[in-house]
Amino acid sequence: MKKTILPIKKQTWMPHAGHLIVGQHCRFRLNTHVNGYIISTVGEYMPDSAIRKIYRQSRGMKLDLQGDAEEMDWIKETGGADGYGEEIGYGRKYETMVFKAKKSKRVCCPYEMRSASNIDGQSYNLAADAYKGHLKLVKKYTNKVPKKKI
Repeated sequence: MKKTILPIKKQTWMPHAGHLIVGQHCRFRLNTHVNGYIISTVGEYMPDSAIRKIYRQSRGMKLDLQGDAEEMDWIKETGGADGYGEEIGYGRKYETMVFKAKKSKRVCCPYEMRSASNIDGQSYNLAADAYKGHLKLVKKYTNKVPKKKI
């Protein structure tokens, strides 16, 4: 039997972006609580159609597309299947950030950031690297011994 990478019982996987003000517009979202920490990975930022139109005009891209055809062209023009979207920071299309966690009142996401100051993080330009990087940081913080409160 294949051994799993991480002990599932110590983790809470949550369905929403854990950070980034435009996180709701990112199509790649991993958000995990483990051992008192939030590990949040976001990427594949797809601005709404009005913003994409402004980008298209400023970049000399096709302007006559609408709906699914426009979105598919946007994906192709911003990198393809292995890392598309607008940069979410300088030189990166994906990022993972780690935050101290606190309990929340939401059922879907029972943990949230204690503060917006991250304590660790990584940047990526490919979806596969972002996924592997997220798992690496989840493993790191699963094994981290929390400091005792004074």
